[in-house]
Amino acid sequence: MEQFDVIVIGTGTAGQTAAYDLAAEGYRVAIAENSPTPGGVCALRGCQAKKWFYETMEVVARSRHLLGKGITKLPGFNWDQVQKQKTRFTSKVPENTIAGLKGSGITYLQGQAKFLDTTTLRIGENDYKTRYVIVATGAVPAQLPIDGAQHLITSDDFLNLTALPPRIAFIGGGFISFEFAHFAARLGSRNQNIHILEAGDRTLGPFDQDMVTQLVRASEADGIQVRTGVSITSVTKNSDEYTVHFKSGPPLVVDLVVNSAGRTPDIEPLSPDTAGIKSSRRGIDVNPAMQTSIPHIFAIGDCADTVMLARVADMEAHVAARSIMALENGTDLPVMDYTVVPAVLFTYPQLGMVGKTEEMLQKENTPYRKSHETELNWPTYRRIGMTHAAYKILTDDKGGILGAHFLGDNTTGLVNIFKQAMIDKTPVSRLKNDHIMAPYPSRESDILYMLDPLID
Repeated sequence: MEQFDVIVIGTGTAGQTAAYDLAAEGYRVAIAENSPTPGGVCALRGCQAKKWFYETMEVVARSRHLLGKGITKLPGFNWDQVQKQKTRFTSKVPENTIAGLKGSGITYLQGQAKFLDTTTLRIGENDYKTRYVIVATGAVPAQLPIDGAQHLITSDDFLNLTALPPRIAFIGGGFISFEFAHFAARLGSRNQNIHILEAGDRTLGPFDQDMVTQLVRASEADGIQVRTGVSITSVTKNSDEYTVHFKSGPPLVVDLVVNSAGRTPDIEPLSPDTAGIKSSRRGIDVNPAMQTSIPHIFAIGDCADTVMLARVADMEAHVAARSIMALENGTDLPVMDYTVVPAVLFTYPQLGMVGKTEEMLQKENTPYRKSHETELNWPTYRRIGMTHAAYKILTDDKGGILGAHFLGDNTTGLVNIFKQAMIDKTPVSRLKNDHIMAPYPSRESDILYMLDPLID
């Protein structure tokens, strides 16, 4: 039976990162993949793939906001052309993934991995021994327990559509629904009829709800209808139409229904119970060193019960790899720190955050100070016709940043500035001083106005 130092299960961003780290240190590493197209969700069907649609959507959205303010005619757009551009990128991912792994001395194993015990894995038809395992199998679209669920397409399917029908319902009020609804509203026909249907009383739960309210207003202004508190009983098909039936209220007739109610950890095929690995519907239980209930088995990325974000998965991969090295060397294990995790929703406007929300601070009874404005009328946003820009900065009584939240057209840049300030423990007084000489006028120079109310 062939033996390895480490077997990594999954070739997404987390799995590859851990495998490369360990191979570079001389470990004998194998990586297993069940999918015929290795490379992971992010590159093939997620964050990288969707950005091809976002970039085109942003041009169209900004042009609409500037119509009559310098723009006299909306640009033409073609969904299929964007799809082809995306496919040129994704089609090369599998072969590049395998070539990169093999070029680094990592053994590539094709097949479904399954635990036989804590040190033995069956991958495809063959069994392998290993001293360590890193599970990085990611997540798959959640299954909805409603009649007619077979009529729904997944987020994976949506990103492979060659054309957009005019009437689309997105089930779920999270990341996927909002981003894809914004794509559809701007890149479909001129008469798009887009719906977001959320069972709970709020959408985008991880984000600050004042900011979410602003995004919902911006979405509705661009023709996206957002409904909360809806209970879907079934979806029926009649010719080329689909009818979404609710527990109360009239049904909704559309051309396409997308199951965008989130993703669930892809761990069941592994038979984790066989190895004594503890897990729940949220994922595999891990400690801050990314160890599972079995110390030499690790879990990282979307399959772990942590935060489902690509760069978080990468950091978890580094921690897991360093943890294995620490176990080998008898040194202290590294730990993950989730206190400063940025997140950005690629809608237009973008919604971004880092740190805690106001609701979290209130729940913790943590004292805080706040600078918050909505529907910003600053020249920065008037110039681009944006009417729903907003921000919220939360600090402690000494000026330490607890959370930062932005709705605008360059949210990623602002979030990164505040993320670094939080990592460096930079108080708002110093952050303001650091940005007095920021390029002006710019989104970054506006930070001065955001921080003024927080400085005595």
